[in-house]
Amino acid sequence: MEDSLVTVRALLFSLVVGLLIIWGWRVLNWVWLKPKKLEKCLRQQGYSGNSYRFLFGEIKEILTMTRQARSKPKSSITDDIAPYVIPHYHQTVKTYGKNSIQWFGPSPRITITDPELIREIFTKYEFQKPRVNPLLRLLFSGLLTLEGDEWAKHRKIISHAFHQDKLKSMLPAFYECCTEMIDEWEKMVSVDGSTFGSSYEEGNRIFLLLDEQTILLTQVVQSLYIPGWRKLKVMEKEIKDSLRELVKKREAAVKAGEVINDDLLGILVESNFKEIQEHGDHKNMGMSFEDVVDECKLFYLAGQETTSVLLVWTMFLLARYPNWQTKEREEVLQVFGDDQIPFKFVATDSDCCSITVNSDLNSLLAKLSRQVCSQEVELLSISRIFLPHV
Repeated sequence: MEDSLVTVRALLFSLVVGLLIIWGWRVLNWVWLKPKKLEKCLRQQGYSGNSYRFLFGEIKEILTMTRQARSKPKSSITDDIAPYVIPHYHQTVKTYGKNSIQWFGPSPRITITDPELIREIFTKYEFQKPRVNPLLRLLFSGLLTLEGDEWAKHRKIISHAFHQDKLKSMLPAFYECCTEMIDEWEKMVSVDGSTFGSSYEEGNRIFLLLDEQTILLTQVVQSLYIPGWRKLKVMEKEIKDSLRELVKKREAAVKAGEVINDDLLGILVESNFKEIQEHGDHKNMGMSFEDVVDECKLFYLAGQETTSVLLVWTMFLLARYPNWQTKEREEVLQVFGDDQIPFKFVATDSDCCSITVNSDLNSLLAKLSRQVCSQEVELLSISRIFLPHV
């Protein structure tokens, strides 16, 4: 009996030791061996950058340089905005060249500026979206995180909302939002009726919760992720419950034959309903109820952030160059007159506005789903690729 007990204990001890060794080897491989192997391969292919540092890579330097850049007086900001917005990236490119490496923890981010390589990346399916932090999925889901057939299905349904005739029908909602914002500018009131409709009471609580959730997640994601943030989960539940009620109302209206095309949610629900009907009422051919809710969140946040950033940057440029303000005013008066309300704005009618808006900068972040050989370099599947372009 005692011999059997000793044998069982020995087996359990051996099992625990074996599991610890396997776990330890995987951790060592993740935090040191694999990154060093990647660094060697990338350097052999001509990419330069700082050497990999254990576990954190260059994250500490990135945060430090960002804080230092943001602490500078705003009056010292010039047209060359990169040193202020992305100081570490700017310094890396300045030191090591445009094709360089940065380390975000154990994962390298490769900057590629060669036009031919960028074209190849855009045309190959192997270049996919990076894995999203679990916390960020509370904000960004739907089309932004989907791949393959699911992405194609969602894009097909959503694209109907951005046809020219649909956008024209949303102009009254755009106009109402703009006039309300201008009238109440001093009170800092902004109502996004183009997303969920023109009812302030119906959508305002959702907007406030999304804004608060965004701020909290931005703070949390900069630290170590620990599952179970209760406040974020409570906010997420309230947001989704409110959105579900809105979606149910719109779905009932569409099924009753009512025409709802004055906001994004109505157009999205209508497009999804038609897609399902065209395939014999097979619901798997359209988006699920939860998918519609996720897409509404995504387009509200994406639209809000991109538009606000573009407007802030445009105002910054106009403030630096008052002569362009004069040109813009003269051109608007020439196109629309003193009293005409521009329900429809044609970009081709305004050269100055087009030049101003097109000064925006964009970037793309992609990830490799598997190891890929391009014409000149071999990119490893753990790599993330940064494609800056003007």
